[in-house]
Amino acid sequence: MTVPPGRRERKKAATRQKIADTALRLFLERGYDAVGIRDVAAEADVAVTTLFSHFASKEALVFERDDDFEQRLTQAATGRAPHEPLIPALRREIQALVRHCTADSAAPIWRLIDESPALREYEESMRLRHAESLATAIAADPDLPQSTTACRTIARFVIDAYSLAREAADPEAAVDEIFRMIEAAWAVTCPTRRA
Repeated sequence: MTVPPGRRERKKAATRQKIADTALRLFLERGYDAVGIRDVAAEADVAVTTLFSHFASKEALVFERDDDFEQRLTQAATGRAPHEPLIPALRREIQALVRHCTADSAAPIWRLIDESPALREYEESMRLRHAESLATAIAADPDLPQSTTACRTIARFVIDAYSLAREAADPEAAVDEIFRMIEAAWAVTCPTRRA
C-alpha cells in the first residue's frame, strides 16, 4: 500500500512545479538565453535559494522530468514480471515516452532545446547518465547476462532509440525499427537465455 504524501511533501512538489512551469513559460516567451535564474525566481515568487533547492542548474529547469524519465526506464527493467523478456519491456516504455514527447504540445520545448547549445549539451550529459543507470539496473538482474559491456551497450542503444525516434518523421515506426536491431544485438549477448 502506498502512503499518500504529507502536506510538506505536497507543498514542496507544488513549489517545484510552479518554478518549472514559470521557467518554461519565460523561456518560451523570451528565449532561453534571455532569461536568468533571478528572473525565474522573481516571477515564481520564490527566493533564488529556493529555486536552487529544487533545481541544480538553469538547464535542469527545462528538463524537470529528468528523474521521472530515468526512474521509468530503470523500473521497466527491474519491475517487469518474472520471465518477461527485458527488451520488449524497455520497448514499451520507450514507445510511451516517445509518444509523450512527440505530442504537439512538446514541439515548442524541443525547438527551444534544439536552438540552445547549453540545453543540447545538458541533454547529452543527461542521456549518458540515464544510460548508466539503466545499465546498472540491467546488470543487477541475476537472470540476465552479467557482462558490463553488454549491459552498457544495450542501455545506450535504448537511450539513443528514444532520441532517434523523437526526431523521426514516424516516431512509432522508428521505435519498432530500432528495437528490432536492439533485440538482435541482445540476442547475440545471451543466445541461450530468455532475455
